[in-house]
Amino acid sequence: MSTSPLRPERLNTLAKALAEQGVMRLRDAAALLNVSEMTVRRDIAANAGQFAYFGGRILRASDLGAGYLIDREQDKFSAAKAAACAKAASLIAERDTVFIDCGTTTPFLANLLPIDLDITVVCYSLNIAQIVSRKANVRMILLGGAYHPSSATFSGREGLDALSAIGVNKAFISAGGVERARGVSCWNFHEVPIKQKAMSRAVERHLVVDSSKIGKVMAAFFARIEDFDSIITERPTVDV
Repeated sequence: MSTSPLRPERLNTLAKALAEQGVMRLRDAAALLNVSEMTVRRDIAANAGQFAYFGGRILRASDLGAGYLIDREQDKFSAAKAAACAKAASLIAERDTVFIDCGTTTPFLANLLPIDLDITVVCYSLNIAQIVSRKANVRMILLGGAYHPSSATFSGREGLDALSAIGVNKAFISAGGVERARGVSCWNFHEVPIKQKAMSRAVERHLVVDSSKIGKVMAAFFARIEDFDSIITERPTVDV
């Protein structure tokens, strides 16, 4: 008759697994630890400083803000950003090629990429590339160009030309503002061409933002609300 490990042993085992894999599904963690999913969730809740749980996936609490440390806004609305990205991650399927935009929201999506799927990720920001490079089953295409330290992104003709030759199943786009009359906007003008090119190459276009962005307008317009197949936030419904 098998017995379940004691809580300190479970926490150590889970921590080691996450250090290797980056993210785990709840059911996989329960199987690894030989306990129920409810027990795993209780362990996580009791150790919120060490672990986090979003959309059926577990990751290290320290990974929630991984990347994009240069942005002073990174810690704002982190729970909402993570919850929105958990919804987005659930849309990714086997053999997908996905485009992940830059910003302070999308690192959560990069952290939550399914580790058991064979996928390709296209990105143009250093923080996303750093996270994706740790995913053993993920093929990464980092678009090049001139580097912008303010946003940790690359831009230029090289990246646009490379993206023109890539078929994208799903593009996950971030934004600083989403407003019904004025559309979807961001702060940096150099991001606009790559966002628009990614959207034009994608079969599905998903806007991933936390609800604090709804009703706001930033300087650089890049799309209409109608250009997206869905708007994904932490809320059950979106009212723009």
